[in-house]
Amino acid sequence: MSRRVVGMAESKECPPAVRLLKEDNRQHSHKMPTTPIMEHANGFAVSGGGKTIAPVASETDGKGWGRPVEAVVEPAESIEKLPDRCLQLIFSYLPAAQMLNVGRVCRRWKGIAYSPVLWSSMSFRVHHGGIQVTSPEQFAQMIGVRFTEMRLCELATDLITPIVLHELASRCPKLQYLTLDFSTAMQLHDFNDLQSFPSRLRSLTLCLSENIFLEGFLRKVYTFISSVQVLHIIGTYEKVEDEEEEVYETVNVFKLKQYLPNLTVVNLWGVPFIGDEHVDALSSNCAHLQCLCVNYCEKVTGSCLRLVIQRCRRLTTLLLAHTKLDNKTIQSLEWEKTNIEELDIRATELSDETLASLLTRLPHLRWLDASWLEQFTDQVLENWMQSGTIASMEFLSLDTCDSLTLNLGGHSKLLEYFWMGGIPRLNSVRVLAMGVAEDCCPKVKKESLSEFQIEKKLVYKF
Repeated sequence: MSRRVVGMAESKECPPAVRLLKEDNRQHSHKMPTTPIMEHANGFAVSGGGKTIAPVASETDGKGWGRPVEAVVEPAESIEKLPDRCLQLIFSYLPAAQMLNVGRVCRRWKGIAYSPVLWSSMSFRVHHGGIQVTSPEQFAQMIGVRFTEMRLCELATDLITPIVLHELASRCPKLQYLTLDFSTAMQLHDFNDLQSFPSRLRSLTLCLSENIFLEGFLRKVYTFISSVQVLHIIGTYEKVEDEEEEVYETVNVFKLKQYLPNLTVVNLWGVPFIGDEHVDALSSNCAHLQCLCVNYCEKVTGSCLRLVIQRCRRLTTLLLAHTKLDNKTIQSLEWEKTNIEELDIRATELSDETLASLLTRLPHLRWLDASWLEQFTDQVLENWMQSGTIASMEFLSLDTCDSLTLNLGGHSKLLEYFWMGGIPRLNSVRVLAMGVAEDCCPKVKKESLSEFQIEKKLVYKF
C-alpha cells in the first residue's frame, strides 16, 4: 500500500522535523490526543498504541512527547493477502450477477471469479432471477470455457437451440439437472439437425407453452433421457383465464413414458390436459415411483389411483391438491395396504365421510395438508384421533377449514377440550398450521403452550 508524506508538524510542542504519513489522502479535522513517541534505533517512531508508524528526525523536544497531525494505521491483513482458495470460497456465496461485477476489480479476481467451479449452478431465465443472454451464439462458445463444471442449468426459450444443446452434451459431463422453459415460446427452433443431448441427466424439467407442441423436439431426445429419475412437467394452470378455452395436448405422455423407466419422482403441476389415463400410463412403466404430484390437474378424479397403488409399491408421497377427486373412488381404495407418508388433499371437496375413511386407514402418515376443506368437521377430527393414526404426524395443516368451529370457535370449554385432548396425541408433531377466525381465541398465548411441553419442538401458526 503506497504512503505519502502529507506535511510537517509545526507547533511549539513538536519541532518541524517530524514527518507523518497519511492513508487514503484524507485530512482529519479533529485534534488528535497527545501520545508519547518512542524513538527506535532504526530511525522510526511508534506511537503509544503500537500501530502508528512514522519516520522521525534526530531533533526532539527533550520530553519524548509530540502531537501528531495525522495518524496512520497499517492493517496487518487485507483481502489482497487472502489465498486464491479462500477468495474462491467467498465468491461462491455470490449470485451470478454479482460475480460478473467481481470480475471487473482486477486481473486476479477475474481469474478466480471466472473459474468454472463457481459456475456450477446457472439459471438463464430472466423472469426467474437468472442472467439474460443476448447472443445464443456467443453463449454456445462460452460453454466450453466457463461452464465445464456445470451441474444445474436452466435455459430460456431463446437458448434452447441445437448448437447450445450439443455444447452442453459434449462440454458439460457433470450436468445432472436441466430445465427447458418453453412457457414464453411463440415458435420453436428447427431441431432437425439435433444429434446430441445431455445423456447423464438425473432431473428433467419441461415448462410447457399453451399452444406449442413439443413432440418434434422430444422425438430427437427420447434416446438420451433414459437415466432421468425426476421428471417435472410444469403446465399453464396460472395462465388459463377461460375455463372453456380449448386445451391442447402439447406433450405425448403415452410415448414419453416408454423412455423413462427409472422414474422415482413425477411432478405434473398444473398441466390442464392431464387426466387419469395419463397418470395410469406413467405408472405402468414406473415400478420405482416414490412421489406422484398432480396438483392443479383438474381432470384427475382418482380412478387411476387403484392401479398406481398396486403397481408402485414404493410410493410414499401423493400430492392431489385442487383435483376433482371422486368420493366413492377414494373410499373404495385399500389405503391400509399402502406406505403413504405424505398426502396433500387441499381443496379437493371430499365429503366428511370420505375424509374420515381416508385418514383412519393411513397408518404411516406423517405429513398432511388438508387445508381449504369445507367438509373437514369436528367429527372427522375426532374419528381420526380415536383411530390412533394421528400419533405419527410431524406436519399438519388444517388452514381455513371453516367447519372446525366447535373446538376452535371461541367456546372456552370446547377449546380447552381440544388442547387437553388433541395436542397430547400429537406426540411427533413439528409443524401445526390452523386457521381460525380473528380474535376468537384471545386467551391462547405462547406461554400457555408450554404447559403441554411442546414449546421446544412445535412450530405453530394461528
